[in-house]
Amino acid sequence: MQAPMNTKRNLVTAALVAPAAAWLCIFLVLPFIAMLVFAFGERAPEGGYQAAFTFAQFANLPTRAAAFWNTLVLAPAGALLCLLVAYPVAYYLAVRANPRYRLILVSLVVVPFWTSLLVRTYAWMYILGSRGIPNLLTMIGIEDVRMLNTPGAVLLGIVYGYLPLMIMPIYVSLEKLDRRLLEASADLGAKPVSTFFGVTLPLSLPGVMTGVALVTILLLGEYLIPQLLGGGKVFFIGNALVDLFLQSRNWPFGSAIAVTLVAVVVVVLMVAMRIAWKVAGTRQVDLV
Repeated sequence: MQAPMNTKRNLVTAALVAPAAAWLCIFLVLPFIAMLVFAFGERAPEGGYQAAFTFAQFANLPTRAAAFWNTLVLAPAGALLCLLVAYPVAYYLAVRANPRYRLILVSLVVVPFWTSLLVRTYAWMYILGSRGIPNLLTMIGIEDVRMLNTPGAVLLGIVYGYLPLMIMPIYVSLEKLDRRLLEASADLGAKPVSTFFGVTLPLSLPGVMTGVALVTILLLGEYLIPQLLGGGKVFFIGNALVDLFLQSRNWPFGSAIAVTLVAVVVVVLMVAMRIAWKVAGTRQVDLV
């Protein structure tokens, strides 16, 4: 009797998992295998892929050092800035906000996602462009200020675009915080600052690590924000991939860069998981 029940349960589980597994296999695993094969090939004379087995594409990676440098510097910097802005917001929503209005305030955090990132980034192009903030500064005597097409503009766009993705994991961690721990800390004579660094911050670190890992990984493949707010002067790996696949039609070199990017993402994820495990004292921390 038990065996048929287990078989039926296994079949139901397989039926539920099969669509997602097939989707991942077709649209994630197979394209990655094709990309890996392309990375060891050569560029055909007319562009595209030509079968070969060579490491020449990986040897040429230093020619795109600027894109790697910008990505590996600005992506973590953008994630850090998002964290610095997101933590106070998440703390207020989870700990200080009136429970009656908390749901409304949390909803306001995700309202920007109701509008296309492209439209919102174009709005920032106007704000940072010659007719926006620089024009206002000129009116008060501050001239020759260039804000658009700079690393600062890209960082500003990153913080604006990815801030909700940082706020929500931290908010979830803080919302689960046992308020009795805060009260006990206060009863034992700890000051609010000591309570925050001794109780609140350590217990919220899993959410912090989740947000940092999520934002950093997404930023490593970012294309739109550096393209529009960087104006081609702040080049990310995503911009290099678009150029190689669509303009230069150098698919093997683009595939080599993409494989390297995937390897970097895996390393970042593994490091974040190890840190989260040590902080939480358990290996049950989910990062996505």
